[in-house]
Amino acid sequence: MKCGLLGRKLGHSYSPQIHSLMGNYCYDLFEKEPEEVGDFVLHGDFSGINVTIPYKKDVIPFLDELSPMAVRMEAVNTIVRREDGRLFGHNTDYFGFSSMLKRSGIDVSGKKVLVLGSGGASNTAVKVLEDMHANVVIISRSGPDNYTNLHRHYDASVIVNTTPVGMYPHTGTAPLNLRDFPCLEGVLDMIYNPARTQLLLDAEALGLPYENGLWMLVAQAKEAAEYFGGKSLDDSIIETVFNTLSAQMQNIVLIGMPGCGKSTIGALLSEKTGRKFTDADKLVEALAGKSIPDIFAQDGEDAFRQWETRVLEELGKQSCLIISTGGGCITRERNYPLLHQNSRIIWLKRDLNLLPTDGRPLSQSNTLEALYGARKPLYEAFADIILENHTSPEETVRRILEKLEA
Repeated sequence: MKCGLLGRKLGHSYSPQIHSLMGNYCYDLFEKEPEEVGDFVLHGDFSGINVTIPYKKDVIPFLDELSPMAVRMEAVNTIVRREDGRLFGHNTDYFGFSSMLKRSGIDVSGKKVLVLGSGGASNTAVKVLEDMHANVVIISRSGPDNYTNLHRHYDASVIVNTTPVGMYPHTGTAPLNLRDFPCLEGVLDMIYNPARTQLLLDAEALGLPYENGLWMLVAQAKEAAEYFGGKSLDDSIIETVFNTLSAQMQNIVLIGMPGCGKSTIGALLSEKTGRKFTDADKLVEALAGKSIPDIFAQDGEDAFRQWETRVLEELGKQSCLIISTGGGCITRERNYPLLHQNSRIIWLKRDLNLLPTDGRPLSQSNTLEALYGARKPLYEAFADIILENHTSPEETVRRILEKLEA
């Protein structure tokens, strides 16, 4: 069985990884220009394909049969070639968003829900939400309800983002300010890269339940895989694939005092996991064109911290990296969302009497005890996992991997 994904630009698609965990079939990426779509759908070498933007409506005229859901959604994201050659179109996005909403635990029945965006993804969200008896308001750039008159909807209970605002590589931006909505009960964002968009980071800061779009992506793929293979799959496969993909996508960030072993542990983690290892301090030196002691001596600590934030901003939005940070990165609050958006952050603790101070500018100008006393609460605030690094590097790496799997 030969399957795949049809779209225009597919370089960052996670669909091949997802479908490799769903079933035993070949899954390729088919990048086509608009004028190529019709011929590919009619004569392409596939038994089943998924369809992504911008072709979910364009493929419909070439199909012989549509499912009731595809007719209702007016879009197709799954095509199956029947044994007699006829082409059948279906839409699995409805199931995907329904599953995402259920997982979030956010109640929308009878609630005002703002759906940001008016494209195909918005259409999916609106239909699901209306079926769940939500009072849906679509917010678009130019419609009657738009970003200039949002004040009319500050009583909204739920916000759903279907726009690309905040998506990789343009992270760090949000379509609106959640603090303007005092009645807010939850936030959904269809974006899945980064794992936490600025919108979701804001929701987290307010203590609100939230969900990103990765669960929806996996859930809709599960229903598509059932059509490809002609058999039902247990819903438990969604969580299995979701957990696997989440672990693959996230960065592993190491924080801790200078000399606590971040570079050594990071390199070993890279060998064990196959992830690329990146030393943030080395990148700072490369960008600044001078060593870190020289940056401190010639330009001062503030200049170094600005270089460091620039580096972390670039690294934090990427995926599948092992990142070793400088010991003082936690002194800038701005660095936390940069790292937290797509990472698990591990604080490596080490006895102070085991920490070297040679060539470390701040360690030389402050006692380690004073430095650690000031930084300890900041490390705690940043960290998802806290781990003692008093044994061999190999043993520390083993315990890190154990914690991450748990």
